[in-house]
Amino acid sequence: MRVAVINYDFCKPDKCNLECINFCPVDRSGGKAIELSEIVKGKPVIYEETCIGCGICVKKCPYEAISIVNLPDELEGEVIHRYKVNGFKLFGLPTPKNNTILGVLGKNGVGKTTVLKILAGEIIPNFGDPNSKVGKDEVLKRFRGKEIYNYFKELYSNELKIVHKIQYVEYASKFLKGTVNEILTKIDERGKKDEVKELLNMTNLWNKDANILSGGGLQRLLVAASLLREADVYIFDEPSSYLDVRERMNMAKAIRELLKNKYVIVVDHDLIVLDYLTDLIHIIYGESSVYGRVSKSYAARVGINNFLKGYLPAENMKIRPDEIKFMLKEVSDLDLSKDLKTKMKWTKIIKKLGDFQLVVDNGEAKEGEIIGILGPNGIGKTTFARILVGEITADEGSVTPEKQILSYKPQRIFPNYDGTVQQYLENASKDALSTSSWFFEEVTKRLNLHRLLESNVNDLSGGELQKLYIAATLAKEADLYVLDEPSSYLDVEERYIVAKAIKRVTRERKAVTFIIDHDLSIHDYIADRIIVFKGEPEKAGLATSPVTLKTGMNEFLRELEVTFRRDAETGRPRVNKIGSYLDRVQKERGDYYSMVLSTQ
Repeated sequence: MRVAVINYDFCKPDKCNLECINFCPVDRSGGKAIELSEIVKGKPVIYEETCIGCGICVKKCPYEAISIVNLPDELEGEVIHRYKVNGFKLFGLPTPKNNTILGVLGKNGVGKTTVLKILAGEIIPNFGDPNSKVGKDEVLKRFRGKEIYNYFKELYSNELKIVHKIQYVEYASKFLKGTVNEILTKIDERGKKDEVKELLNMTNLWNKDANILSGGGLQRLLVAASLLREADVYIFDEPSSYLDVRERMNMAKAIRELLKNKYVIVVDHDLIVLDYLTDLIHIIYGESSVYGRVSKSYAARVGINNFLKGYLPAENMKIRPDEIKFMLKEVSDLDLSKDLKTKMKWTKIIKKLGDFQLVVDNGEAKEGEIIGILGPNGIGKTTFARILVGEITADEGSVTPEKQILSYKPQRIFPNYDGTVQQYLENASKDALSTSSWFFEEVTKRLNLHRLLESNVNDLSGGELQKLYIAATLAKEADLYVLDEPSSYLDVEERYIVAKAIKRVTRERKAVTFIIDHDLSIHDYIADRIIVFKGEPEKAGLATSPVTLKTGMNEFLRELEVTFRRDAETGRPRVNKIGSYLDRVQKERGDYYSMVLSTQ
């Protein structure tokens, strides 16, 4: 069995020589495996029944619009949904369980949102035939005898009320009117408004109009609204996006406390949040925009570890060629025995913006060093970044040297370039598109930017735009790199692709890199030192000088009153349940960020 997918946005038969048809061995021998069809407005259609999977059309297509993947025959019975002819194909579904928080983990484009829509009843699965109109009775017939049958029977009988928190919170702002308090008062079906307000720490948002909320404010509002609805099934699509670390922990705690004896399904890319929040995890693996297959369920810890290792034992399936490994390090792995050159310094910095004041202690950075920046939203992290790159000037203090070659990826990204992805990358660096460079193989290609070269930058999605701007930022030869929230919109695999690229670029070019991010795993993975921002959001921010990773993380987590242990298999950081034995012991020792491997 094979899946043949054509990206019709990339396919341009009027600009090519129809290489896919002219070089197809089946067509050349008188058969018909691919032909132009009016079904898709005069573009090619590949017939999977007669296609022999030789891959010649994939290689010959000048726009890289074709993907053909050979799959095990046993998957045929697991086909759940297909969007269109030669479109994405989904295999398998997770089985929701009452009183269980079910996590869904996988890279972008393998069907996570499709799974959520099917489980919410928003999409009726067509079992692989996009031209058929499958009814609910047919779905129940196909699932009869399977564990998931009872869930769909209740869903289609309207016995289950669904609440679905969508992925892109920006869309919601167009429809929300009134203050946060007014909106939540109207929809409070469970009488838990005050409890939700406290759990999500929403006091500072309470009287603000919804249409002026930041991304983090909108996210908290939508999570709060979901928690206040009376329902049987609660679905959360990427609830940690835009939230700082404290807000992520608050969100996870609120879901666990308020949604007992319910069906709860969560998709997220923050492994720490997913591990802390969920009981069971399904991994969706496959090829982005081509196919996705839902794994069997694993305990949360086991599932995340299997995902990081790139191997699923229950399926005997290798889902990634390389393992994502966490190196336990209390201090930087830079070669400190060498007399590393100080690349830049800053004196004590003071900056006032309206009613907000930022104070940053003096510091310096060595060549090849990566400095992570941690702190809540609204505490001045982006203000400091803008001072570093010269976008704004400090009221007091300075950064030296004043003239550096800079490369900056800002927090907010906009499609404000009138040209193609190829032109944008070429303007950044020739290495970004040179097929002989490591950068093209390890960054451009692994982030799938090579398939977007003909696309206009103004037409890209948020995730595509983020990957493009990160790649362009890192491709430039610079002395100083500043990346503000690079993990936003990226899936887990993409985050570690970017992290490895940041480390290699910084080390090889002997540059300095500052990373602002709320995903603690990323800082743990690559940061040499940490700057911690404290204070009162939107009023006063105070930043330390750079300190060691362990010291900085300890200081940061002490503020949150959260402790981390280490997974014995992967070394990844894991959140201790508040009040648990390990949590109490580590707090007594003052060891909020443990380097000791734990099997718990």
